[in-house]
Amino acid sequence: MIDIIYPLVVVVLLFALTVFVHELGHYLVARWCGLKIEVFSIGFGQAIWKTERNGIVYKIGWLPFGGYVALPQMDPSGQISESRDEEGARLPDVAPWRRILVALAGATGNVLLAVFLAYMIFWFGKPAAPHEQSGVVGYVQPESEAYAQGLRPGDVIQTVNGEPVRNWNDIMMIVALVAESVTLEANGKIIDLTTVDTDYGMRELPGVSMVMYCHVARVLPGSSAEAAGVRNGDRIVAFAGTPVYSPPHLIDLVSRHPEEPASLVILRDGDQIELEVTPAYDPEEDRALIGVGFSWMAVDYDIKVHPRPSEQIRDIASMIFRFLAALVTPATTGRAAEAVGGPVFILSALWEMVRNSFMLAIWFTCLLNINLAVLNLLPIPVLDGGHILFALWEMVTRRKVNPRVTAVLAYIFVILLISLMIFLSFRDVHRMGLFPGRNVEEIAPVEEEEGNEIPTDGS
Repeated sequence: MIDIIYPLVVVVLLFALTVFVHELGHYLVARWCGLKIEVFSIGFGQAIWKTERNGIVYKIGWLPFGGYVALPQMDPSGQISESRDEEGARLPDVAPWRRILVALAGATGNVLLAVFLAYMIFWFGKPAAPHEQSGVVGYVQPESEAYAQGLRPGDVIQTVNGEPVRNWNDIMMIVALVAESVTLEANGKIIDLTTVDTDYGMRELPGVSMVMYCHVARVLPGSSAEAAGVRNGDRIVAFAGTPVYSPPHLIDLVSRHPEEPASLVILRDGDQIELEVTPAYDPEEDRALIGVGFSWMAVDYDIKVHPRPSEQIRDIASMIFRFLAALVTPATTGRAAEAVGGPVFILSALWEMVRNSFMLAIWFTCLLNINLAVLNLLPIPVLDGGHILFALWEMVTRRKVNPRVTAVLAYIFVILLISLMIFLSFRDVHRMGLFPGRNVEEIAPVEEEEGNEIPTDGS
């Protein structure tokens, strides 16, 4: 039960914190600017808690997917004339520059929270995968186009389509948004590949995967690995004198040595140990096995890094702006739109982060805040950027936007945004099959053990 309650509580609190700082920014600057505030709400719908102080209603709604601060003087639709104070007097108009400050304050709150979270990550560190450290290739399928062109496990990808890359995050970001083909440079080799679709509408390199550690989730009873002394929790780093870069790479190496004694180098409690193991031929699998299973999730979370806050914010912002650029570029618009995740995807991703590491959840919340800040400043009616656009128009032209125009635009974009959220949510549910881990690639899956492992018959 704790495995469900703890992630649920943390997800709700982190998401609520993100909403709270955004609305708090609007609230504080609105009070400083002397605007009338009617409601401060975290969540939508029927209130599960509310109170009224000094004429302001504070409440928490039962739908925790956002929040709002009701500011009648920020309404660009011309309804301001109907807004009155407690004495019934018409509320005064607000200068455009004040409205701009109030609109900017929400995104500012999210950026400040993101900076604080980035410092938390810098101070305490966050778990990181080996693929976040470099562009080392973990596996290349022997029958793939990449293998035919000379790409091998252990090669380091330096550029993708001529753009330098630091790690697999950079590689996946570039590849995800390309149309059909991509050119890699790895260890002096030039590899031209045709990309393929993923379940989430992005693109990936066919037959090529990232570096992943071989953490042993279980040793099969009676196996040659058990006889050699391999234990649960060991990390296999080399086999038959060859460094191991991923579980599928190990599977490939083991299959080449049926019934042949071979060296097996493992890491256990920080010590490197060399064992000897003899892979046994399995008629059912039609290949040699040593009898170990791997935990896929354990691969990602065994290195602690302390990235500088400025580096974190820069990388997140760069990723967001690159994605937005792809969204408005005709050649990549469709691909970028397919890659957009909705509320279900975001919450499920945060859920998985919490389950694996609190600091990973902090990192994802940092990303979420920068993302929310950027998206809210887009010049779209009903978003903060729309308020800024209308206020700038008034400052330049010395007159307000036609109230009918703003009312119609606001109505249209409210309908569009609600429809988009519903569509993305249904698409998320369909793609994920209602299970956040459904699309995890498995290699010759075996029966699951107790716990939260995703074991695979690694060799």
